Amino acid sequence: MDKLANPSPGFQRNPDKVITVEPYRGSVTVRAGEMVIAKSTRARLLTEPPYSPVFYIPFDDIDFSKLAGTEHSTHCPYKGDASYWSIVPAGEGGKNAMWAYEQPFDEMTEIRNHGAFYTSKVTVEATPD
Repeated sequence: MDKLANPSPGFQRNPDKVITVEPYRGSVTVRAGEMVIAKSTRARLLTEPPYSPVFYIPFDDIDFSKLAGTEHSTHCPYKGDASYWSIVPAGEGGKNAMWAYEQPFDEMTEIRNHGAFYTSKVTVEATPD
């Protein structure tokens, strides 16, 4: 097996952990109120039991003109360091509503340049094909 350049310490400690990333067959729309923040037919669905599945949407399908980067960050031992964006027109309710792993660990490169949204802060509508 090839040696990874940026291996996940989480998978090294817990090689039985399962995180799947699969293309979502359909469209995903993210709204803050009536405002569309993202719309994609190229979303990926990340499943990591026991957590709820999460849609990761390509950066190209996200309207960054409605977002502003924040100083907030978190760390996942499986995925890496997450950066956050707020939905500016949503005010306080949109604070840190989107996150992304811009430099994920090697095992999670499928979510690089993709953003995910907190369903408590936005409405995520998924329509299967």
